[in-house]
Amino acid sequence: MKLKYFPILLVGISALLFVGCKKDESQPVTNGNDSTSTFIIPTYADDYSSISSWSNRDSWNLANAHDPSVAYYNGYYYMYGTDASYGNAAEGHGHFQGKRSKDLVNWDWVGGPFYDAPSWVADSLNAIRSRMGLVAIAKNNIQYGYWAPVVRRVNVGGQDILRMYYCVVVFNYIKTGTMTFDGSWSERAFIGMCESTDPAGAVWTDKGYVVSSSSDRGLDYSRSSESDWNAYFYYNAIDPTYIVTPDGKHYLIYGSWHSGFALLQLDPTTGKPLNKLGNPWATSLSDLTSLYGVRVGTRTASSRWQASEGSEIIYKDGYYYLFMAYDGLDVPYNTRVVRSSSIEGPYYDITGRNFTSGAGDCYPIVTHPYKFNLSYGWVGISHCCVFQKENTNEWFFMSQARLPVNVGGNAYSNSIMMGHVRRLVWCPASISEPNNLWPIALPERYAAVPDYGTITKDSLVGTWQHINLKYSYGVQDAASALTLKADGTMSGALVGSWSYDATKKQLTLGNVIVCVEREVDWEATPRRVTFVYAGTEKSLNATYWGKKDK
Repeated sequence: MKLKYFPILLVGISALLFVGCKKDESQPVTNGNDSTSTFIIPTYADDYSSISSWSNRDSWNLANAHDPSVAYYNGYYYMYGTDASYGNAAEGHGHFQGKRSKDLVNWDWVGGPFYDAPSWVADSLNAIRSRMGLVAIAKNNIQYGYWAPVVRRVNVGGQDILRMYYCVVVFNYIKTGTMTFDGSWSERAFIGMCESTDPAGAVWTDKGYVVSSSSDRGLDYSRSSESDWNAYFYYNAIDPTYIVTPDGKHYLIYGSWHSGFALLQLDPTTGKPLNKLGNPWATSLSDLTSLYGVRVGTRTASSRWQASEGSEIIYKDGYYYLFMAYDGLDVPYNTRVVRSSSIEGPYYDITGRNFTSGAGDCYPIVTHPYKFNLSYGWVGISHCCVFQKENTNEWFFMSQARLPVNVGGNAYSNSIMMGHVRRLVWCPASISEPNNLWPIALPERYAAVPDYGTITKDSLVGTWQHINLKYSYGVQDAASALTLKADGTMSGALVGSWSYDATKKQLTLGNVIVCVEREVDWEATPRRVTFVYAGTEKSLNATYWGKKDK
């Protein structure tokens, strides 16, 4: 499947379908069955095509977001992501666009780290080609792609800085260095690093080369045809995620679509590999992985072209949680999570499947294409960042989400990518394992709804839209009506009994425990506060999402 090795071509149209993004407005909001309060609720439109031009970038808010990464620095949350703007609005204006926010709801545009490929990329590429016995590619003939940065706040020498790892991909073919298929694989990707103490001013210092795509096939880069996906590279040097462990060690996890995810230890001070990497090719897998990182995860152990990418790692309560994207990014994109008590793995899913050894598709589902009633819904929801809100115990999931095809008659609506920030809830794996908690994203976006107090059992009685968020390639999971009755029974999408623990905010639907929160119903007109839930069960191979209608 042609994904990250090919540019994302986004085509703009002149038709203006909906109202563009605008400043939030204060409006009265009824909070379910609770009292009426007033707070600022987002009003910006999901379809931002009317303001997609570069001149409107100060009005974008979360428009034109793709592969985001978020870090907190000097009072703001800074987000950087792949430049994939609707209608190529940002073409020529920077490769990693930035935004910043104080509240995770309202975002302002900030500049990215650079506007042309750093010179070290061509130099490193041609140095590698020389060692491979290949002719150099003229710098003005190199075709680049720019993808998926990760940003973290780290302390170096007593000073907090933002450290960013970014990806630059070369599309030329290996054998001849041209853009015409020549019986070889396309050239390698590179991960570089830059640092900043002034992200608001877009002042970044580039630190250069970190790692490149690497092969266990020596110099045999031959390819039978363009439809041959048996990749030359074992590790694909894109989609990095970065973590500092509780004992102060720094690691990069990178790789996508080829053979899985590599774990590479870094020097905390320089941010570069702790050990010398050597040539990015070897004649055996063991020789390669001893230098370029151990494989900590793979969707399919034997595949050289598997549909998993965009890993993100966090540490919480004794576990490393590794999130990843599955499948094509236009519609099918969905998110899974596995965990390990060791940074090196093995990583297991909720059922005990070993993701490190490639024991099959992993669960739970964190996000998946979905559709609530009376709305077009969202697709392509993955390649996430996961972060903790400063000085709280709240965790957040952020990714782009795409509109489905032909929304409002727009043939290019699937190229509209709105950044979605969602709270994560930590849900029991089963009724018998109440403390075995796994992260699931809430079904509605974060809007900073105030804490109106205890959510009571009585307030949950009524009609809900329930989604059985299950894996179905390229299909939006749709909502069905669910009624929670005052007598503790339920009908519609689920039948049986329900109960609620107000202290834990846990709703039990049959044998599945879901976590209940207040969020905004973004599909309502006007948007309003309601109750939502999310949760799973270890044998379900799916996730329950729901929001209350009335």
